[in-house]
Amino acid sequence: MVEFSRYYINFMREFFTNIGSFFKKIFEAFGDILYRDIVEYIDELGKASGKFGLLDWAVFFIVTIINFVFFAFVLIRLYQLLRRYFKFTKREVEKDELLEEISLLNLKTSELIDEKNKILAMKVSSLGVGAAPYQEEADDDYGFDDEEAPKVEIESRFVKLTEVDEEYKDKITSVVMKDEDNINLEQLVERFVNFSASQLGLYYTKKVISIFIAGMGTSRIMILEGISGTGKTSLPYAMGKFFSQDAAIVSVQPSWRDRAELIGYLNEFTKKFNETDFLKHLYEATYREDLSFIILDEMNLARVEYYFAEFLSILEMPNPEEWKIEVVANNQPGDPINLDGGKIKIPLNLWFVGTANKDDSTFTITDKVYDRAVPIVMNTKSEYIDAPYTEPVVMSFEYLDSLYKQAEKENQMSPKTLDSLMKLDLFITAKFKITFGNRIMKQIRQFIPIYIACGRSEYEGLDYLCANKIFRKFEALNLAFLQEEIDELIELINKLFGKGEFLESISLLESYKVS
Repeated sequence: MVEFSRYYINFMREFFTNIGSFFKKIFEAFGDILYRDIVEYIDELGKASGKFGLLDWAVFFIVTIINFVFFAFVLIRLYQLLRRYFKFTKREVEKDELLEEISLLNLKTSELIDEKNKILAMKVSSLGVGAAPYQEEADDDYGFDDEEAPKVEIESRFVKLTEVDEEYKDKITSVVMKDEDNINLEQLVERFVNFSASQLGLYYTKKVISIFIAGMGTSRIMILEGISGTGKTSLPYAMGKFFSQDAAIVSVQPSWRDRAELIGYLNEFTKKFNETDFLKHLYEATYREDLSFIILDEMNLARVEYYFAEFLSILEMPNPEEWKIEVVANNQPGDPINLDGGKIKIPLNLWFVGTANKDDSTFTITDKVYDRAVPIVMNTKSEYIDAPYTEPVVMSFEYLDSLYKQAEKENQMSPKTLDSLMKLDLFITAKFKITFGNRIMKQIRQFIPIYIACGRSEYEGLDYLCANKIFRKFEALNLAFLQEEIDELIELINKLFGKGEFLESISLLESYKVS
């Protein structure tokens, strides 16, 4: 015991002596660096400088400045790193504290909501107004039977859509057409041109309106593109006025990246759905039987295939009963009437019309979008038309659809035209590695009969579609190496359809030739 005590005391004395020596050496080292070494450096410099020449002194000053700058840089950098580290550490600590506070607040909020529901249930039951959450407990306390207690009106998570429900609750939406509105497609074009000119001061050629009307029978998506000031936005706006149902204008924003920008999203914290005007207009169209338009103004300010991708895919389905957009995962009490399983059905009487400019501030519209839409190019402003005063029409979708079906039955493309189109497709596929495809062929077969019924010619409509849906794709090719093939294509078009027929297509192909 005595020997161990002696050993332990000596050990601790030696241990603390070593620790003291360690710190003593550290302080001595700092003293050497900050005082003794500096004095020695100055003494050595004084001895050596007696032999310095002019050049030596110049080099001395340069090297001294460089060394000083280097050490200053190291110290500043070290200071910045330490400051950044402490700032980051402080931020992380604050973040953890905030997250902890948020968790506590959420917990307290949940408890308060729970308590509020219990109190509300008791009050409702005591007043005999009806059942609420915790209704079973309230009934037991106050002696109400389930059959006697009326239901509590549940607040909807869709504010705008339920307003639409209320608006159309007792409203007759069936369309009663007048005798003077029972017109054919050619008369429809003539009447719109006169209405637009006489009442709105907007002037359009019969060809442009025929393309628009035929496009409506071909696709639910249309793209009006061209230079500013040619009436791209005004055309669908005027169509809404003409069919006695104002078109809804939705301005596309450059920040749009997904479908939530277009439809909205469910706020998980408030349990409310952030509805957009687009969603409201889409939902309202489900109540109507006339013609409705939603204008996506300057649609290529953002990438169309990002925010509109779901619509592009769904509208491709052959069965219109499957045209449904999911809004929420499932239905809940208080949801809008026409929300089926959390989905909204895109009605047949609704068209999406996008306007697009081509400049540095916009994105290129991809073939995926163009192939599914009917493009309408508007690069010139129509001249003044002295039109008689013309009233708008009241027309149901059912009646317009019957005109389309009648046109497809009566104005089918001739076998000769179909054969010429097939030869043109084979040549383009072989020489340019671009094909018409089943989708575009289907659109051609739908578009041309309606276009003819609008008072236009078969070749004029085919020329327009070839130029704007097929030959437009040549812009992505290396045209400098395809000059001979373009000449051969122009020659084949003149041979198949006759000279002077495909003027728009040939003009576009000529513009691709390198001068």
